[in-house]
Amino acid sequence: MHKLPGYILFLIPLSGIHAQNSVPSCIAKNAEVQKAGSGYSFTEGSSVARDGRVFFTDQPNDRIYIWDEKEGISLFKEGCERSNGTWFSQDGNLLACADLNNRLVKFTPSGDMIVLHDKGYRGRHLNGPNDLWQDKQGGIYFTDPYYHRDYWKAEHKQEQDIQAVYYLRPTGEMIRVVDDLKQPNGIVGTPDGKFLLVADIQENITWKYAIHPDGSLGNKTRFAPAGSDGMTVDSRGNVYLTFGKVLIFNSLGDQIGDIQVPEMPSNLCFGGKDRKTLFITARTSVYTLRMKIKGAE
Repeated sequence: MHKLPGYILFLIPLSGIHAQNSVPSCIAKNAEVQKAGSGYSFTEGSSVARDGRVFFTDQPNDRIYIWDEKEGISLFKEGCERSNGTWFSQDGNLLACADLNNRLVKFTPSGDMIVLHDKGYRGRHLNGPNDLWQDKQGGIYFTDPYYHRDYWKAEHKQEQDIQAVYYLRPTGEMIRVVDDLKQPNGIVGTPDGKFLLVADIQENITWKYAIHPDGSLGNKTRFAPAGSDGMTVDSRGNVYLTFGKVLIFNSLGDQIGDIQVPEMPSNLCFGGKDRKTLFITARTSVYTLRMKIKGAE
């Protein structure tokens, strides 16, 4: 995709929005998309720490970086098993989908890596854990699509029969919770912990599931007519998808706006101490946009 000139906010009128160039109500007045850093190979996996710093990955270069709203960007970890999607756990560790060896890991604040799950599923290695979300009980939902990596060994192949979604229970037991999607990718839970959103990026649909007490899922319903690489939720329950641009949907699945970024976005989260800065990873760069609404806690 060609870069668009400048780093401004582009707004496209949507059905249901009558005013021309109407700015979605969640975006701060006069806010513009700002480039926060560049020179990466492919940025992904943004997630926010308790202090508002955002951690993001550059998977081809096997690095994790930190964005600080005052200090800018610094390197956190080099050699992170090709970490992709990340999420901060309740105890302040950075959870990550590390597909070099097809496993889930976590990084302590000092950068030490601890393996969470490396046993695959039913005796076969996972496809390549991609994105994840942790519930309030400490269980981890993650997507497992298959994207063949050039850093895998020559004989590496897909061993799982499907591309699925899994739940790693706090006890360490792992179950398959979604088995009927083409290529699950982005994933996030609602602020109340009652529902899970999963994007089928190949079918270009995002689905909504009810979360059961045992971690299984039910009541599958179509949430949005769009897939997503990564996604996030704000404190009002609005959902932000990344598919060509940032697409914004309310909690009912109605599109309420979009944000066009100079490069195609891959993931996003709310950062900064007040959680009102939308941080967007987009190919070779990362971008920020001031919002009126905070990200979900």
